[in-house]
Amino acid sequence: QVQLVESGGGLVQPGGSLRLSCLVSGDTLRNYVIAWFRQAPGKEHDGVSCISSTDGSTYHITASVGDRFTISRDNALNTDYLQLTSLESEDTAIYYCAVRPGRCYLSSSSYDAWGQGTQVTVSS
Repeated sequence: QVQLVESGGGLVQPGGSLRLSCLVSGDTLRNYVIAWFRQAPGKEHDGVSCISSTDGSTYHITASVGDRFTISRDNALNTDYLQLTSLESEDTAIYYCAVRPGRCYLSSSSYDAWGQGTQVTVSS
């Protein structure tokens, strides 16, 4: 059974940067697409970005992140990364990584396995 563990969250000032990591165990990452979602207090999961398992194509699920966030993967390390830059207070949320076979999908319900989340707080 595949398991995911996120890390790298924390408190950062507006305009700052963080790099989130998602370590996958129990299977090889190359078998999955991997996506990041976030959940702000009182809100539902909001898709952020997704990266394919084949050609490395990336997709921004949430338009508001624009080019501020970059998703990447290292299949040799079974690890995915989400680089967050130019952070805004509206980016404050718990960030989750999730995997599924096949293709990137927008809906969180399409993903089979999830990590426990890592908190990102943007505040001065």
